[in-house]
Amino acid sequence: MEEDLKTSIDALGGRIVAWRRDLHRHPEVAHCEKWTSDFLRAHFRRLGIPVRKMAGTGLRAVLKGRPGGRMVALRTDMDALPLREEGDKPYLSRNPGAAHACAHDGHMAALMAAAECLAARRKDFRGTVVFLCQPAEELPPGGAKRMIEEGALAGVDAIFGLHLWQGMPTGTVGAVSGPMMAQSDNFRITVKGKGGHASMPHTAVDPILVAAELVTVLQSVVSRSVDPLKPAVLSFGSVHGGAAYNIIPGEVKLAGTVRTFDLKVQALIKARMREIIDGTCRAQGAEADFEYEDGYPPLVNDPASVDFALRVAGEALGEESLLALEPVMGGEDFACYLQEVPGAFLFVGAGDGTKFPHHHPAFDFDERALAPAAYLLASLALKFLG
Repeated sequence: MEEDLKTSIDALGGRIVAWRRDLHRHPEVAHCEKWTSDFLRAHFRRLGIPVRKMAGTGLRAVLKGRPGGRMVALRTDMDALPLREEGDKPYLSRNPGAAHACAHDGHMAALMAAAECLAARRKDFRGTVVFLCQPAEELPPGGAKRMIEEGALAGVDAIFGLHLWQGMPTGTVGAVSGPMMAQSDNFRITVKGKGGHASMPHTAVDPILVAAELVTVLQSVVSRSVDPLKPAVLSFGSVHGGAAYNIIPGEVKLAGTVRTFDLKVQALIKARMREIIDGTCRAQGAEADFEYEDGYPPLVNDPASVDFALRVAGEALGEESLLALEPVMGGEDFACYLQEVPGAFLFVGAGDGTKFPHHHPAFDFDERALAPAAYLLASLALKFLG
């Protein structure tokens, strides 16, 4: 059946690319994936796979094979990023301010191909395949929790997902047993000073000066408070304050992210940030509001599921396709599913000939990775049920 499955996936190659490009032209940000949801739902209905909506724009499609057997879930994310796409590709985003700059369009196209091939073989396997199309992966608290709350994993024995990864050669596959992706938290700091004329700073409390000091001093949390053998990241991604060259503003807003694998490290960072913010502001005569938002939990792959998935990948794509990977500090709410049922999240290389990274306005990936990704998803489902 494996060779027959590969032939079927290869025959879909042009359609997979066309699906991906159609999805790429119509990106929708978190919780707004209406066109995307309708596009995917129509595909499942054409295949005769019952599908229902959940989590707003999300979908749960259930393909039943022969009676009995186990139930396996395959998941794709759906949302685009809130940025304006750059470049001149013929399938450029038609929605200003939204772009598929993280390969979610490719994930959906690969799942569509896997669904088509599995639907054609529903009499050949025993058990059930659940296709989960999840909204809002890019926006904490994400869509996975709501999908789970509404029954996405009901009866599911295992779940598998993948991410097309620009940092790996096209067609390669890798996964990490245990912790693979980090806890992903967000924070916001509003520094409140006293505005005034820039020529008379002694009459003001300059929040820009305080904010600049915080950006610098808070880096010491990772370098001096966290055990160097435990990975952690604290990064600022946004600084906003002032509107004129000769006015000291009343406040400055900072925002950033914290990434960890260890909940004790997360708690330490959170506590040290609060101490440093309070102390720095007090020394400068300013005040600050500090908001810390716990994000996705660490993504921890089930070791047995990783062994199974890599064995399937080696059989499907060749042992030479397997790469040894290290954990990454990116966050992914697939972690929430793995807290409920065993499973594995894999990276599939799509980087050949590309130069812009994930989340860049000109990001793209090698579309030759789509067929291997679809073949891998379908193979995982069939092997698990077999």
